[in-house]
Amino acid sequence: MRIGILGTGTLAAALAEGWARAGHEIVLGGRSPAKARGLADRLGPDVSAAEPREVVTGRDAVLLAVAWDGVEDVLRAVGAADGSLADTPLIDPTNPVDHGVGALLTGPGESMAERIAGLAPGAHVVKAFHLFPSDQWTRPGETAVTVAMCGDDPAALEVVGELARAVGGAPAVLGSLDRARQLEEVAGFVIGLVFAGHDPGAAVPHMPSAAAQEPRRQDDR
Repeated sequence: MRIGILGTGTLAAALAEGWARAGHEIVLGGRSPAKARGLADRLGPDVSAAEPREVVTGRDAVLLAVAWDGVEDVLRAVGAADGSLADTPLIDPTNPVDHGVGALLTGPGESMAERIAGLAPGAHVVKAFHLFPSDQWTRPGETAVTVAMCGDDPAALEVVGELARAVGGAPAVLGSLDRARQLEEVAGFVIGLVFAGHDPGAAVPHMPSAAAQEPRRQDDR
């Protein structure tokens, strides 16, 4: 696939590296053209740099890998309000939370993903890739992880699921985009525990999936 990445930070670099390794063509850009060119040069021949508007043109998916409070400026720069991202799977990995605390900073009942959908009319927004640290995506196969995601467009969810598998993740669609706030709250929960010195994995009960439980139910009949 042809993937556009808006941003040049650690998540942008990690997913660009992982997706390029899987054979996808990556174009990235950000506020600093020099930083974008430097990152592209470091990641190899399947990664190139371009101006932000070019990053979103003719792509099979676009990753919005910027800080949540910079989203509006970036989308304005690429002409999102004019429909430049219409019909494009737009991946939102942002975490609109108070750093070190984890409390959501969006309005009551609001999710960042739904705000992004309003700023980019026609885009198929998918919330995904927001729960794990960036280096998770540069070591595929080392640890199996579930990539929880939600969105309204089935085709966009399939594209993002393919990209999750490309970096060693197992996609899990939890529903439509109105579930995004729940996913963002989970990120805040994880971040709050980490900064308080606790292991989030130990705070969530390990339970077998419903599919794994079904044979047991049948044996009990």
